[in-house]
Amino acid sequence: MASNLVSYIAQMLTPDMIARIASALGLDSSKVQSAVAAAVPAVLAGLTGVAAQPGGAQKIADTAKQQSGSLDNLMGMLAGGDQASLAQSGSQIISSLFGAKDGSALATAVGGVSGMDQRASGSLLATLAPLVMGGLAQQSGGDLSANGIAGLLASQKDNIAAALPSGVRDLLGGTGLLGSLGASAQTAAASASQAASQAARSAAATASTVGGAGQRAAAAAAPASSRNWLYWVIAALVIAGVLFYLFGRPNEQVAPEAGTPEQSLTVGGLDVGQQVKDGMASLQTTLTGVTDAASATAALPKLEDVSSQLDKVSGVAGQLSAGQKAALTALITPMMPTLNGLFDKVLAIPGVSDILKPTIDALKTKLTALST
Repeated sequence: MASNLVSYIAQMLTPDMIARIASALGLDSSKVQSAVAAAVPAVLAGLTGVAAQPGGAQKIADTAKQQSGSLDNLMGMLAGGDQASLAQSGSQIISSLFGAKDGSALATAVGGVSGMDQRASGSLLATLAPLVMGGLAQQSGGDLSANGIAGLLASQKDNIAAALPSGVRDLLGGTGLLGSLGASAQTAAASASQAASQAARSAAATASTVGGAGQRAAAAAAPASSRNWLYWVIAALVIAGVLFYLFGRPNEQVAPEAGTPEQSLTVGGLDVGQQVKDGMASLQTTLTGVTDAASATAALPKLEDVSSQLDKVSGVAGQLSAGQKAALTALITPMMPTLNGLFDKVLAIPGVSDILKPTIDALKTKLTALST
């Protein structure tokens, strides 16, 4: 059984394979690379959710049996340019296992984090689906029963959750596809919603307290007779004061955020945003493929290339406006927990730290500097 199913499948998708997929879809290779890094764990996360449903594990097992022993053929179809047949088979897999609604949600999520439209991301998912199922069958240890497949997916929950970009988790949060991954894959949107609800309750309580104080002050100031006109004047003034305190102070309004991730980050002829996005996607794909010292040695040039890309970004970072700096921070910060988790996992592999630690430490320093 694979120690890391995400890594096993990612290793099959070499840069040459990604370039062929990009050519077939008419897309930039860097976009496809970013989408693949999101799509593989997203599909596996969805399969984990399906496996937890009644009859779901059996459905996955039946589909995996159809791909069992044909992984080399599938890779050959991809290498030979027969992506159309591969995508047709994949469309049937996506439709059968996820249905139209969840299949569309997966395509939307992958497209959302990679900059693809839904048609392109749907085609990419269809191309990858047979490869994912083939990898699942290959790493099942020969046990393609419902229990065997369910056990394999359950054992990979932590690896899948660690490889899943936070943007994908956010976009899939309301679908139920991630429910089986546990707390590590809960969406940031859900946490934000809870925090917002708590803040709203606190604000309401504060307003109620202030309002009550105003009423008591009015009651104390008024004469005993409730019909006295002065009661209503004082009450109105207190209420107006409370409203002004809460909403009308011009010098204490909260300023809007200076920038958003969608803001243009091109400076000095360099698209800083795209450069950083491509670099982080490359990091994720490369790191998930590191399983031992040999693969770490193979990954080192790719990590050094990303480090060089970040150096270029750092060279023009001083020219960014305040809004652009805020947008760059908003772009990098959500991905750092995922990348830091991958950094830690990779460095914990025997023999890997001596090879990659200096480069990884440099990457962490550069990303931190760019996000602050």
